Amino acid sequence: MSKEFTVIIEQDDQGYFIADVPELKGCHTQAKSLDSLMERIKEAIQLCLEVYDEKQTLTHLVGIQKVKV
Repeated sequence: MSKEFTVIIEQDDQGYFIADVPELKGCHTQAKSLDSLMERIKEAIQLCLEVYDEKQTLTHLVGIQKVKV
């Protein structure tokens, strides 16, 4: 059974792409290319799911909002 997760992708000032899965706390990775990033985040998700405590509840991304201060 496949499951779908939201992945947030950012790029740092050195050009690395960073992927974070909000539903799985601590599940993130980085890579120099988007293709590599997508492969790595799939692996990271699988590893996180293997060790994720069944009693933990998954969060769900509601949205992203810019805030001016």
